[in-house]
Amino acid sequence: MIPAKYVSWGNAGSTIRELAAYGAARAKVIGAENVFDFTIGSPSVAPPESVLEKLRLLAADPDPVALHAYAPAAGIESVRCKVADYLNRSFGSSYDAGDIYMTHGSSSALALVCAALLSPGDEALALAPYFPEYRIYAEQTGAEFTEVLCDLESFRPDMAALEAKLTEKTALVIINSPNNPSGVVLDEDSVKEIAGLLRAKSAEYGHPIYILADEPYRELVYGGLTVPFIPSFYPDTLYCYSFSKSVSLPGERIGYIAMGKDMTDYADVKAAVCGAGRALGYICVSPMFQLAVADTLGDVSDISVYDDNRSLFYDELRKLGFTCIKPDGAFYLFIKAPDGDSRDFCRRAMEKDLLVVPGDDFGCPGFARIAYCVPMQRIVNSLPAFKALAEEYGL
Repeated sequence: MIPAKYVSWGNAGSTIRELAAYGAARAKVIGAENVFDFTIGSPSVAPPESVLEKLRLLAADPDPVALHAYAPAAGIESVRCKVADYLNRSFGSSYDAGDIYMTHGSSSALALVCAALLSPGDEALALAPYFPEYRIYAEQTGAEFTEVLCDLESFRPDMAALEAKLTEKTALVIINSPNNPSGVVLDEDSVKEIAGLLRAKSAEYGHPIYILADEPYRELVYGGLTVPFIPSFYPDTLYCYSFSKSVSLPGERIGYIAMGKDMTDYADVKAAVCGAGRALGYICVSPMFQLAVADTLGDVSDISVYDDNRSLFYDELRKLGFTCIKPDGAFYLFIKAPDGDSRDFCRRAMEKDLLVVPGDDFGCPGFARIAYCVPMQRIVNSLPAFKALAEEYGL
């Protein structure tokens, strides 16, 4: 029998990608310059020259068979060693190669961790707003998925709400910082509060509550802000990273999971991640891109482009009367729908060829996400349409 859940998820689709597809089709009718697509968080700046040069050198390798051969299931050992060393230098951690599992970007890392740590009857919590696929990754395992809404003025964690949602069934808490879609970065005090609460609840319930730290936007922060490294504050953290945003390699699907040896039930957790990789087929990441990122760790694309876009877009939308917090990181604005109905707001925007994503998809109705990782000229050209939209709402 065809599993009903897959039919349901397949029919539901992804609002983000459906809007992007609509934009591509609309561009063929009225011209791409007249469609203001702010849907997908796909980098618009080139990878660092160091990454491109490494790829050129690898492509010219005199032994192409080895370069394109199957990698070990968990990743090339020398690559995992370099990743561990980089994390240790950067954050004072003590990872080694055996603690690293190379993945096909963040998506497979998140799915692997959920599959490894969740069983039917368990529960995963996510701080909302959150990346929509978290729900799919958790529910795929048979576990329940619960949203914990952040404070809607600051988009900081609501600790009372988090504590109220924690139960004996809670096995995993998913945290994304810098956050998609709000752009908020958890400060050290917030991380310490969450860690203290989860330690107390783990002791009370008699089993660990793990954190899944999803951090593909770690380097995309502005104003010299520092992103706390959650495993430093809470050992029962599985750290998931992707090179899609930091070095503009979303299509190459390269990332990793880091698991510290001081984690509760470390050996079983590591074995479960490897076993989930076998079961889901998330193994043997491209050797070429493993080697490329391993030798350029710490290099970052030119994010000043995003910072300029952020400042321009935020300032102009505020002048028009829209309400939005200024994001600390990532490359999204999360604006309030003027009448509180985000789906209607996005529909009205679409009528003006402005494509933005309703906050409902991120567990946060009443808001809309705008991805500003686009050429600045698109933002400039879109402002008259945003002005017309603001006037429609009487702002």
